Amino acid sequence: MSIPTLDLNNGSGLPAIGFGTYTLKSDAGIASMVSAIDEGYRLLDSAMNYENETEVGAAVRASSVQREELLVTTKLPGRHHGYTETIASLEQSLQNLGLDYVDLYLIHWPLPRVDKYVDSWRAMIELRDRGLVRSIGVSNFTPTQLTRLITETGVTPAVNQVELHPKFPQAQLREFHREHGIVTESWSPLGNRSDITSAPIITAIAEAHGRTPTQVVLRWHTQLAAVPIPKSANPERQRENITIFDFELTESEIAQISSLESGRLWGGDPDTHEEF
Repeated sequence: MSIPTLDLNNGSGLPAIGFGTYTLKSDAGIASMVSAIDEGYRLLDSAMNYENETEVGAAVRASSVQREELLVTTKLPGRHHGYTETIASLEQSLQNLGLDYVDLYLIHWPLPRVDKYVDSWRAMIELRDRGLVRSIGVSNFTPTQLTRLITETGVTPAVNQVELHPKFPQAQLREFHREHGIVTESWSPLGNRSDITSAPIITAIAEAHGRTPTQVVLRWHTQLAAVPIPKSANPERQRENITIFDFELTESEIAQISSLESGRLWGGDPDTHEEF
């Protein structure tokens, strides 16, 4: 199965869909990740706060795919914001993963009250320059916070991973990303799955294309140039989620899906949310 690749602003590439690993732990979690790799996923998304970096590294080693063909993401937790703390945290993540480098390293939340995310960003630039990280980015950042990073360091994040789904399509943020060459990644791409995939608009579009509602929603993400990161421990669902590049939604259908907008589902406002 061929997955398109999006170009990052540092010359690297990112698969147009990734595999979420949140809550996947122990031997069962490793088996689920290996299954996903077997199904064709090449981007694995993790975080130190998911407490499964060890399992992600084990899955990379257990799979039949070469390390160089896989892209591993992990994230800096809030408790490790700061220059020296960020460097130490990445070294701990590498030890947990059992890897020499990670492909994408993200600041998990900006924590503006703590006000150390610029210091962390400077450290991430250093880590990239040392070859311990291939690409650097952020998660849950606003245009104002992104602008501050760019202005104060001269380095634009390659990626911003944010809550994005039909009930929260983030049009203004995506436009900011487009203007600045930042790739959008979508966490919780299906939102509250049952509510979204049972929406009449989506079920009608799915029927018209002979697809499942889940496939329609994930295709909506990719046609918005956003990289969804669905999670499933079920091989059949993993296969369903990734089989989305052989059909295309019309502009009208994309607009209809986006019209479901109602706001954030979990209250994670980057200006106030704190997660350590």
